[in-house]
Amino acid sequence: MWSRDTMPLKPPTNNETLDIEKILRILPHRYPFLLVDRVLEVVVGKRIVALKNVTYNEFFFQGHFPQYHVMPGALIIEAIAQAGGILAHFSLDEPEKQLSFLSKVDKVKFRKPVFPGDQLRLEAEFLRMKQKYCIMQGRALVDGEVVAEGEMMATFVRREESEA
Repeated sequence: MWSRDTMPLKPPTNNETLDIEKILRILPHRYPFLLVDRVLEVVVGKRIVALKNVTYNEFFFQGHFPQYHVMPGALIIEAIAQAGGILAHFSLDEPEKQLSFLSKVDKVKFRKPVFPGDQLRLEAEFLRMKQKYCIMQGRALVDGEVVAEGEMMATFVRREESEA
């Protein structure tokens, strides 16, 4: 019998979304580094759209910067990469036996700062998908305006059988 935690996940369809409980079953990240709050759309093997709500309570605002709270660009790229990791999960054969690691970023541009109260729309699409790696084009938007974009490469590593 399937329990909620062991039932295979399927990508959202039509007006469905993936909530935080399902995201936690896909990504290995946990607080404070889980940076995806909801998945709005997945087109398996092609693209993903997800959300990150940026709140004043985020750990990084304590020191970046105390008088001018701005989300670090590296964490915006990490949020895009995590959304891409969810896309890879649904696009891989036997995803429960794979881990994906961000292995390269390229052509990254930061266009505008991100502040507490903003909602990041995270978009990623495959440029190339292979058995051992993928390359994605990703971007983050706030209120329809691009705040960061770039290319990311993820490398797939087989989990040890004892971990799976």
